[in-house]
Amino acid sequence: MIVQHEPKQEVLARRDAIIAGLRRLLPIDNVIGDTLRLKPYETDGLSAYRQIPLAVALPENTEQVAAVMAFCHREGVRVIPRGAGTSLSGGALPLEDAVVLGMMKMNRILEIDYADRLAVVQPGVTNIGITNAVSANQFFYAPDPSSQLACMIGGNVMMNSGGAHCLRYGVTANNLLGLKMVTVDGEVIEVGGTYCDAAGYDWLGLITGSEGQLVVVTEVTVRILRSPEGQRAMLAAFDSIPVAGACVDAIIASGIIPVALEFMDKPCIHACEDFAHAGYPMDAEAMLIIEVEGSVAEQDDLLGRIREICNRFNPTSMRISQSVEESLAIWKGRKGAFGAVGRISPDYLCMDGTIPTSRLPEVLGRITEMSHEYGLGVANVFHAGDGNLHPLIMFDANDPVSLHKAEQFGADILKLCVDVGGCLTGEHGVGAEKRDLMPYQFNPTELNQQRRIKSAFDPDWLLNPSKVFPLEPTPTRTLPMAAE
Repeated sequence: MIVQHEPKQEVLARRDAIIAGLRRLLPIDNVIGDTLRLKPYETDGLSAYRQIPLAVALPENTEQVAAVMAFCHREGVRVIPRGAGTSLSGGALPLEDAVVLGMMKMNRILEIDYADRLAVVQPGVTNIGITNAVSANQFFYAPDPSSQLACMIGGNVMMNSGGAHCLRYGVTANNLLGLKMVTVDGEVIEVGGTYCDAAGYDWLGLITGSEGQLVVVTEVTVRILRSPEGQRAMLAAFDSIPVAGACVDAIIASGIIPVALEFMDKPCIHACEDFAHAGYPMDAEAMLIIEVEGSVAEQDDLLGRIREICNRFNPTSMRISQSVEESLAIWKGRKGAFGAVGRISPDYLCMDGTIPTSRLPEVLGRITEMSHEYGLGVANVFHAGDGNLHPLIMFDANDPVSLHKAEQFGADILKLCVDVGGCLTGEHGVGAEKRDLMPYQFNPTELNQQRRIKSAFDPDWLLNPSKVFPLEPTPTRTLPMAAE
């Protein structure tokens, strides 16, 4: 069970004064203090856990963010940055004595420069909003998390989000050029710029993926890319999960890097087909979605070579899309996978461990065994090409026993990822979900060094506390990594 920090009672006692202070800094409608209007902010994508915050502040520009941060710092008030609230690790879960700093009104695209292939946007711009703004000129923004219709670029920066196409184009960190941000005490600073590889320390690398622990990002300069000449997707179905995993490893080992290489198991195939009607093979135990791009000749060459590799693993069926509409239907099912599973289970926990692709068959087989041991269903859908697993553990949040078993099941999956040479998170972040597992991957010295970085930016730990770092000591991993 996730437990938050004990609230600061003196802050709670000053609640009305704090809300009044925020209303002096922002338009009155941009500060929310009544319980009914606070309800939408009580949770994020990790919806099994809820807490009404002290207040919500909705700034519209960098200056207002700086004013709110300076005020909260003077008053000793904790601040929880929040974008669209799509975090699956509890990254935006509020605290009773904290102000939620919502970035939703900061949703403008400030500049598009096609000559230098970049866009400057506020953090509340949706991921897909960047591509929509530049697609008419045959450009796009590469990272594409499944929640891209809703998730915001500021949250993508904080979690270093990826997506189906990160195999070819990299994650958020590989597509950033610069950031404007506000420190915990209200100072405005800029790092990076409109060019690659700025001089000095790699501040972009430090801030990206920092989960709202160090600064609040108010402007993001991203790299935009020329749209490919064309792309096609193919489906390859198999009669077992380990065989499909072995096929993934063979494709990557061949030196072919598809644009995307996604994995679905039978429960997920059925849920997505019922939702998208994409023509998925309903008799398959596992299925791969493989996409390539380039000229027609390049597509034909890559798909032919991939087909040869798949044939070594006796697929039950293979199909190459023959139209843009068919490819869009295939991706509609994959992009809607989380929602589709939500239609067949009251609740689910989405894990986010990453493993070496050579260990896919072993790890997927073990997850299936764990599913039987815990008596909970699991649907696997993930970015197979880079080993970023997303097992969806199905449970009932209204049943405390079911919730507890789901938490234990999830922890065992993440420990397994570490044991085979992987890590706890690929793109969802640690948040509140995985914080007590951090000592399983990092030793005390490594954790303390990370805490020292946090303290350098935020000495009083006011910015997104109770996330990332464990609240209480937990056992460390004692077994050697099986891959070492």
